[in-house]
Amino acid sequence: MKFNFFKYQATGNDFILIDNRSGGTALSKDQIAQLCDRRFGVGADGVILIGQDPSADFSVDYYNSDGSQSLCGNGSRAAVVFASYLGITNGRARFNAYDGIHEAELGGDGTVRLKMNDVTRCDRVDGDFLINTGSPHYIRFVDDVETLDVVEEGRAIRNSDRFREKGVNVNFVELRQGNTIFVRTYERGVEDETLSCGTGVTAAALAASFQGLRSPVTVLTRGGTLKVEFKTGQSGMFHDIFLIGPAKMVFEGNLEL
Repeated sequence: MKFNFFKYQATGNDFILIDNRSGGTALSKDQIAQLCDRRFGVGADGVILIGQDPSADFSVDYYNSDGSQSLCGNGSRAAVVFASYLGITNGRARFNAYDGIHEAELGGDGTVRLKMNDVTRCDRVDGDFLINTGSPHYIRFVDDVETLDVVEEGRAIRNSDRFREKGVNVNFVELRQGNTIFVRTYERGVEDETLSCGTGVTAAALAASFQGLRSPVTVLTRGGTLKVEFKTGQSGMFHDIFLIGPAKMVFEGNLEL
């Protein structure tokens, strides 16, 4: 199978994007793993197929590097920029993803304002937070996130008895001055730390509201800076949630599997 692909990055979270509006590309889990391999493939945190959708401008099928599926906030922002490149949309986009319909706006500087789905609950787990923002996220506040062994501690939580079967993304969050947080994430499916995680920073910003932060929250990651806007409702409920940040094309290529 031969096909054209594009490599994008969104605050360091990198993806292989494929125009699949013809429906001719179907990838197995092994093929996805091969594509994402950083030594024997293109190298990426995940693969995104852009398809046609009768109820939206396009569809976004996101696959983690192990072939599992979920919503990916950074990947969705990259998909919006890619859809504009393909001429599917112009400035505003409505697409169907893993957790339903999303809307987004693309600014002239490449910044995407992505509307996330409402969050209807926030659970506490041994003093930490568990929030689903299209993908389940465990949030732990720490004093010094930069020196933390994110892989070791994140993997321990992800593979604990409670989460071993379905997995969970683990976010370590440090409160900073100026309504700002620094977030590092261990992602299930990738099974490693990524430079940024869109659904993760969204969940972290919502959890930070219980620590006194207010919308919009500035979020620092190893891959760059994002902003999260939201409105609060009843306890543990959030609406009008927006993930805001850049996404850029890295290169285009052709390959055969």
